[in-house]
Amino acid sequence: MEVVGLSSSIVLAADDPAVLAAFYAALLEAESTPGLGLFHWRVPWPAAGQLEIYVPSRTRPQPLKGGRLAPCLQRSSEGRDRLAVINAWLEVAEQLRAEQAEPPRQEPFGVDAWLLAPEGNRLLLLVS
Repeated sequence: MEVVGLSSSIVLAADDPAVLAAFYAALLEAESTPGLGLFHWRVPWPAAGQLEIYVPSRTRPQPLKGGRLAPCLQRSSEGRDRLAVINAWLEVAEQLRAEQAEPPRQEPFGVDAWLLAPEGNRLLLLVS
């Protein structure tokens, strides 16, 4: 059976969707666009789909922190020093009000660093 009209996205609740959309758009080198309402923004997601950022319902609030689900933004080092690439990316993220949760770490698959995005959500940057 073929599914017609199916799409996917990642949803992120935010107190200030416009600011958080600008943050992710800058890290992804993309452009954020208004979404379906005044408090909804979209950022193109590299693998396809969208990152949907919205204000959660007041009648069904979302927890601010916790859980094990986090966006992972990944880029290739393209032959450059992986640590230098991630440090430059971290500098951009910190200028956009992100905080390092853990410093960059060399792993078998690349160099990664955990951040807290401007509203405290966990985010992983990975350079392979």
